[in-house]
Parts: sequence; C-alpha cells; structure tokens
Amino acid sequence: MSPAPFSSWERSVAGRYLRTKRKNGGVALISIISFVGIMLAVAVLIIVMSVMNGFRQELLSRMLGFNGDAYVQGPMLVGPERDAAVARVKTVPGVVQAMPVIEAQTMMIGPSQISGAIIRGVSAADLKSISLVANGIKRGSLDGFGEGEYGGDLVVLGEGLAQTLGVKPGDPVTLVSPSGASTAFGSSTRQKDYTVAAVFNVGMSQYDNAFAYMPFQQAQLFFGRDDAADFIEAKLTDSDLAKGLKPKLAEVAGRGAIVTDWTDKNQAFFTALQVEHNVMRLILFMIVAIAAMNIISGLVMLVKNKGRDIAILRTMGAGQASILRIFIMAGGAVGVLGTLAGLVFGVLFCTYIAEIQQFVEWVSGTSVFSADIYFLSHIPAKVDWREIGGILFFTLLMSFLATLGPAWRASRIDPVEALRYE
Repeated sequence: MSPAPFSSWERSVAGRYLRTKRKNGGVALISIISFVGIMLAVAVLIIVMSVMNGFRQELLSRMLGFNGDAYVQGPMLVGPERDAAVARVKTVPGVVQAMPVIEAQTMMIGPSQISGAIIRGVSAADLKSISLVANGIKRGSLDGFGEGEYGGDLVVLGEGLAQTLGVKPGDPVTLVSPSGASTAFGSSTRQKDYTVAAVFNVGMSQYDNAFAYMPFQQAQLFFGRDDAADFIEAKLTDSDLAKGLKPKLAEVAGRGAIVTDWTDKNQAFFTALQVEHNVMRLILFMIVAIAAMNIISGLVMLVKNKGRDIAILRTMGAGQASILRIFIMAGGAVGVLGTLAGLVFGVLFCTYIAEIQQFVEWVSGTSVFSADIYFLSHIPAKVDWREIGGILFFTLLMSFLATLGPAWRASRIDPVEALRYE
C-alpha cells in the first residue's frame, strides 16, 4: 500500500536532503544563498511598502490636521451672513469644526532677512482648536493672541519661517502686503509691524517654513477684506466623508456656495504617491520572484547528486508522486524559512525604524532624511498586515512554483538507467 501524501517518511527524506554534507556542499551553499535572497527580498518589500504607507499616512494626517477637509466659498462670506453660514455648516452631521479664514501671501521682514509667507487669519478660539498647531508650540504661547483693537498685533510663525527671519517670541517683524486698502489710484501697498507671540512646528517643512497666523479681524484690516472672509474651512470626523458631504455643505451654506474638499486640493500629489506605490510594489515583487528562482538551481543540483538515491527509493516501492512531493518539500522549505525570516526582519526593522535612523545619523554624522526634501522630520513606517499577507502569499507561491520543474524531473528518473553504471 502506498504511503499517505506528505507522510512522515517523505518529510524525513526531504529534511535529510536539506542537511549539509561535505560531498553536497555546493547544494548546501546554493540553498543558503536562496534562503538569504528570499529573506532579504521579503524584508525589503515589507520595509519599502511600510515606509511608503507611513509616508502617505503622515502626510495625509498632517495636511488634514493643518488644513481642513472641506472648503466653502461664495457670496455668503460677508458680515453677519458669514457667521450664520458657519453656524449652519457646523450642524451638518460629520462636521466637527467650521471656521472663517482669510489666507493671503505677504512679505515678512526680520532683523536681517526677508522671506515670503502665507498668512492665515483666524480667531484665537479657532487657532487653539487646531490641535496640530496648538500642541506644536515650541517657543512662546498663544496667550494674548487675538486680544486688543482689531485683534491686536500678535502673530504666530512656523519654526522654519522664524529661523529664516532670525526672530523669536517677543521680536518684531514687518509685514508688507501688496493688497492693501483700495484708493482712487488702485490698491495701495500696506506695511505694518507685528510682534511674534509664538513659534510652532507641525513636523512638515512645507508648512513650518511658509505659514504664519494672524488674528482674523487684523487680517481683514491688513489685507483690505473689509468684513469678508476668503472661505469657510470645515473639519470632519472622517476625511473620507468629504466628497459625499459636498452637496449637503453646499445646500446649508447658502445660494451660490462653492464647496471643494481636500482631494480636489491635493489630488495630483496623492495620485502621484499612489502610482509610485504601485510601481514600487511591482518592481519589488519581481525581485522576490528572482530570489525564489534560486531554489531551482539548488534543486537541480540536488536531483543530479541524488539520482542513485532516487532510483533506490523507486525500487523499494516509492511512487513518482512520492518523489515529486519529497523534492517539493525540500525546495519549499527553503522558501518557507526564508519568507518567515524576512517577515520577522522586516517587521522588526519597521518597528525600530526611528532608532535605526538615529543610529545611522549618529554614525555617519549626516541627516539621512532631510525635512527640506521629504517634508517630514523622520522616516515614517506603517505596517499594513493585509499587504504583508499578500507579500507572504506571493513569495510562498513563487517558492513552490520554482520547485515544480526539478521535482517533476526527479520523479521521472528511470531507476534502471540511474543504476546501470553504479
């Protein structure tokens, strides 16, 4: 009676073939190379995909934490009608915050440097409700912001912008705006001195290097907005709800309202990230497939060296299916072990990626992740277990597919021919 598939004796023979022997040292070396290749390929694939996922999540969370999820523009942004529109927007289910905002570009002059900046005019209460900014105050405080005539003269700067201008809390800065009050000869240039109240850092250089906050009423006065706002910014419980809530927001905001969301504002950026993610995944999957192909070399040499053993097993009653399974297990074991080792290595690397970055920077004395280039101040990593499951499935599939050719050849060895010259 033939033994059951993958029986203990088949597993023991497959295991014996994987053990290192002096006369089969070449086979053992190729098996080790295959194991290391698969391990590194899986680990690199997990690390790269996790870093790209983390990069996207960090950018998204900081962009939406600094900006809103939806924006309302239209004729309702003037005077009391604006406040009523804000109140109506807040009643929409899913909206957790809505605030009028003035946003304009200006020139900032420090003691020794000049820099362009984007000014956002918001009320003191609204600024404190932006947790990414309020919790990111590095120097100074928000005390006194928005107090005084027309909101007072205090401004809050991003840390990179403050460093460029060479200012700190308590220092004066001069703002120059080309869109001042309207005159008979057109818009006049407006210039005014302000005092730095605080410096914030949101961990994204795109914002830290360019943005500053000013009291809402002061921004209206400085930029000649009279009693109007540029838009109403709404934050939602879930950013993915933004597109579906646009019709409702337009309805409650009032006639002539134009509603856009964060996907409209950053669509090109996130589309480029997604394309890069997909292309990188494809390239790394090909590397995994190439690493798995090394199993073929080891099995081909193993079949050649074990031709006499195969013939003896066949004469003792082992069927072709048993020989096929033995070599599939022998080659597949390399793939399984390499995959598991790559999984452990990749996940551990992602878990301690911040410490690894610090160590590399300490050893090399250079920054390996410049915030000026990558927008973020550290390498992010988010382990997506569903994606890792796909990586493991693909790697194991390629590993076992690579064993089929040599295993099939081994099962077709003729015992008579194999033993003829022994």
